[in-house]
Amino acid sequence: MALYLVQHGKSLPKEVDPDKGLSEEGISEVKRIAGVAAGYGCKVGKISHSGKKRAKQTAEIFESYLKPENGVVVVSGLNPLDDVAAFSGNLSVEDNVMLVGHLPFMQRLTSYLIIGTIEPPVFKFQNGGIVCLDRQPDTPTWIIKWALMPNIS
Repeated sequence: MALYLVQHGKSLPKEVDPDKGLSEEGISEVKRIAGVAAGYGCKVGKISHSGKKRAKQTAEIFESYLKPENGVVVVSGLNPLDDVAAFSGNLSVEDNVMLVGHLPFMQRLTSYLIIGTIEPPVFKFQNGGIVCLDRQPDTPTWIIKWALMPNIS
């Protein structure tokens, strides 16, 4: 099973959009990363996102490129300060799931799955990037398999 973790794309300031939807730059970067992932044959079974506008928009862009068999759904537990331990207990090991959420949650979830604690961070996320985790066969151990980020500098 692959677990794809995505921090939502860059969003508009609250003064411009109170719901903080994606900015034009955020839309462009997410489309670019989604296109690269699709070009590499990234197989996603389902995309789950927080209920926040920027996460929903990001998930919908990925859906348009990756065409997940089970679509896009909103799920609870992906907000910035939600409990990663509680959330990780509900992860399905059967599907290739993409989770679209926020910092610090995504960073903490990655650390928790890899080293068993939310600190220290084991990966620095970027808006609109993907971190692919893979579960080691017959173990509870996760590894970072690959990552696609909008910027390498």
